[in-house]
Amino acid sequence: MKEKIRWGIVGLGNIAQKFADDLKLLADGELTAVASRDIQKANRFCEFNKARYAFGSYQELFNCSEVDVVYIATPHTSHAELSIMAMNAGRNVLCEKPMGINRGEVEKMIACARMNKVFLMEALWSRFNPSIKKVKELVDEGSIGDIKYLRADFSFYALDRDEKGRLLNPALAGGSLLDIGIYPIFLAYLILGYPEKILTSSKLYKTGVDIQTSMIFEYSNAQAVLYSGLSSNSEMKAEISGSEGTIYLAPRWHEAQEYSVEKNDKVEKVQLPTKGKGYEYEIEEVHQCLRNGRIESDSWTLKNSTDLIRIMDDIRKQTGVVFPFEK
Repeated sequence: MKEKIRWGIVGLGNIAQKFADDLKLLADGELTAVASRDIQKANRFCEFNKARYAFGSYQELFNCSEVDVVYIATPHTSHAELSIMAMNAGRNVLCEKPMGINRGEVEKMIACARMNKVFLMEALWSRFNPSIKKVKELVDEGSIGDIKYLRADFSFYALDRDEKGRLLNPALAGGSLLDIGIYPIFLAYLILGYPEKILTSSKLYKTGVDIQTSMIFEYSNAQAVLYSGLSSNSEMKAEISGSEGTIYLAPRWHEAQEYSVEKNDKVEKVQLPTKGKGYEYEIEEVHQCLRNGRIESDSWTLKNSTDLIRIMDDIRKQTGVVFPFEK
């Protein structure tokens, strides 16, 4: 691998800019190319971020031999298609979450990665957040005993948004579950594993997408109580409670800057602020994998992504959320 890992970005919205900002914090990576269907937008993004190339089509970027890895930052509905296009062109891929809309898409993406022997990872940036990584270590070490209860939520008000936008539009796989519900689900899965049983209930918007989803994950000796919503704000503080103590991830827990441990009537608060927005840690993971010749992350595997989409498929099946292109 060359001295600097050269990135391409497709889909140049707000998340792409945050990602580009955090990439600048790393000495061993650089933004080489960007692509948008609007060449003027690509040119502006390219100039602002001092990239080398701006393309008016995604395929042009995928064909660029000077790009080592592509970050797919488009809406959910194009993740699978664009990732497969990139991998078929020989590019490594970091795909924004959710990696696909359903299990079928994710399995096609994984098969394509293995066929082309290229790297693929879901950009579930919270997995690499320093506080979340440390909390996972503490849990695995048994520092708060056997985990019995987990609570996590993610909610904000979005009912004033354009119904044609990605959050409320079923044609764009809108709703709270895939966009933000994935975070509480991820935390329960990370700490407790794949649930033995899922109980769920959703409130649907007039367009047919979920705007409130409550979930209970049943495990042999524990429960997780999870929530995502677009109809109000929520505390967004995560709680992991064991037989010997409790760990809290501070709001907004999915991008936590600290955690606290309550044990034996004592509270220990630990601050672990991120250097940038927090995307730099998943970028570092990709760099490490590429430099070591790995085509899959050990920290967030393709099986992990498959499990996550299976859980969300199960929830949608129970709540009756089906997107138009799935019918």
